[in-house]
Amino acid sequence: MIVITTPTGTIGAAVAESLRAAGAPLRLIARDPSRLPETLREYADVIVGSHADPAVLTTALTDATALFVLVPPNFGAPDVTEHYLGFARPIAEAVRAHAVPRVVAVSSLGRGFDGPAGLLSAAWAMDDTLESSGAAYRSLQAAFFMENLLHQVDLIKSQGMFVLTADPDAPLAAVATTDIARTATDLLTDTTWTGQQDVPVREPVDHTPREMARIISETLDRPVAYQQATLADHRARYASSGASPAVVDGLIEMAEAQTAGVYPPARAGGVGTTFRQWCESVLAPAVVGRSMAERR
Repeated sequence: MIVITTPTGTIGAAVAESLRAAGAPLRLIARDPSRLPETLREYADVIVGSHADPAVLTTALTDATALFVLVPPNFGAPDVTEHYLGFARPIAEAVRAHAVPRVVAVSSLGRGFDGPAGLLSAAWAMDDTLESSGAAYRSLQAAFFMENLLHQVDLIKSQGMFVLTADPDAPLAAVATTDIARTATDLLTDTTWTGQQDVPVREPVDHTPREMARIISETLDRPVAYQQATLADHRARYASSGASPAVVDGLIEMAEAQTAGVYPPARAGGVGTTFRQWCESVLAPAVVGRSMAERR
């Protein structure tokens, strides 16, 4: 039995659907099962509740052969690290109690970085706690989500620009969330791996924000420029959106760590969705309403 947390989120839903299509025995932990597609509700064993709840975990992890963990975001959290550990601690205890052999979790690239990294540091604290369960463990070390740019579709449409805090000429490691889901699915269905290991998940070649702007422009066939925001602007934007002071601080620390080189450079021979492929299949439809294949 493979247990999936956050099955209504982007990554968790993709993992759950891939496992259903493969015919894998599946159990889902969901706060609101009504948000699940009918195909999953009919196919999977659904446990209602939170994967921070020990009672829910006791039910969900009985006879589990693998567990997928993703900590859902909470922009109102009073403490970022404690938000992650509020899930990781009861999960580690339940995994140990039920002798779950394998755990796969979504974390962040750059583990081992010497310095504060905000939300990234919180994810690495989760890794440490889940590893303490003694289960075989794979930490999916994800880079900057390409899907973050979907929050700026209106800005791209109306002003022909996108905004980050990153240096315009410094490479920024990025990843398509479909690659995270694919990697998780492969690991969850493989019963042969043991030990504990970090698994980088990223596009094959890092691009600078200026290069990303060029690729977006070429894909959309319209000029799109990159604008670097100051950390003060970044802080004000998140504070005005209702994020807690702790989350705002965590986002700023993460941005500072990215500027300081928290993500190691890509290695030759990497695989995964390229930024251009993602722009063609995901960003372009969001901006113009049609895929590149349809436009051709």
